[in-house]
Amino acid sequence: MIAFTYTSRPGRIVFGTGAIDHLADELDELCIRRALALCTPEQRFLADRVRKLAGERCVDVFDRAVMHVPVETAQEGVAAALAAGADGLIAAGGGSTLGLAKAIALETSLPILAIPTTYAGSEVTPIYGLTSGSEKKTGKSYRVLPRTVIYDPCLTLTLPVALSATSGLNAIAHAAEGLYAQDANPVMSLFAEEGIRSLARALPRIVERPDDIAAREGAQYGAWLCGTVLGSVGMALHHKLCHTLGGMFNLPHAETHAVILPYSMAFNLSSAPVAHERLCKALDTPEPAGALHDLGRALHTPASLKALGFSAVDIHAAASAAMQAPYFNPRPLSYEAVHRLLTCAFEGIRPDSGTFDGV
Repeated sequence: MIAFTYTSRPGRIVFGTGAIDHLADELDELCIRRALALCTPEQRFLADRVRKLAGERCVDVFDRAVMHVPVETAQEGVAAALAAGADGLIAAGGGSTLGLAKAIALETSLPILAIPTTYAGSEVTPIYGLTSGSEKKTGKSYRVLPRTVIYDPCLTLTLPVALSATSGLNAIAHAAEGLYAQDANPVMSLFAEEGIRSLARALPRIVERPDDIAAREGAQYGAWLCGTVLGSVGMALHHKLCHTLGGMFNLPHAETHAVILPYSMAFNLSSAPVAHERLCKALDTPEPAGALHDLGRALHTPASLKALGFSAVDIHAAASAAMQAPYFNPRPLSYEAVHRLLTCAFEGIRPDSGTFDGV
């Protein structure tokens, strides 16, 4: 057994069909009397439902959450919370809404109750991100970790199949990198393996039958486990690349993770044999990088950076930026290697164990 340190952070998980009906009780549990509900413009209907369920415990709705959390939007959210006299935040929606809630909590220390409708996993991590200009910076603070998370699979029924698929692959990416993180530990590796297995089984069923509640439940369960991994151990090359591509080129968050995932695994797993073994078991395959690429094709997710609107002429700039302040990585990095990885991801070729030999 390897030596490791594992710290368990307090957090309350309320899971199951109809769990949102317990919202008022959960706000009382947190002693929140004047909550500000947060959402994107597209999910205002959900925030209005939340406000109705919360009753007098919710004083207002701020519906301007957007992708990558621009600093300006975060400042507007802080101002809205202060103007409402809020003593807590309800984040109802996906990663954009959770990101905004965290940005507000970072400045105000207000407690967050999260109601996720995607499989991003941000609701169980202390990681936040803010974008200023073309640069996205991430940080970690337990002030932004939601105190309570309500998982209700029924709320994911409005999530389109395409977004369900990319959101789920995004969650798998969190856990896959956790398997070879610098501070990986056996507890989180168990979470990662189980979370990846659950999502890999559930996502194809969701694509085939979008109203399959059991499949949605399995995906949400997997997303919770994968998100917990991301919040407990570090990140590596995969996340560095996705943060670079999102911040510099405004590529969509989940879709970018879905595209990059097979290539980051193909590059790193040869230097992380234990992670390779666990990923093989989770996906029931001897070739996990190729299997993840195949899973994306089965889910009809974008197959390449080209499909996301990324230009080949920007590969140099992205590779150069990714090499600035690099994250820990199990395999040594070079500009040439990162450029090769991004080129493969741009073209969308199926990776295998030999794709990155010699770089």
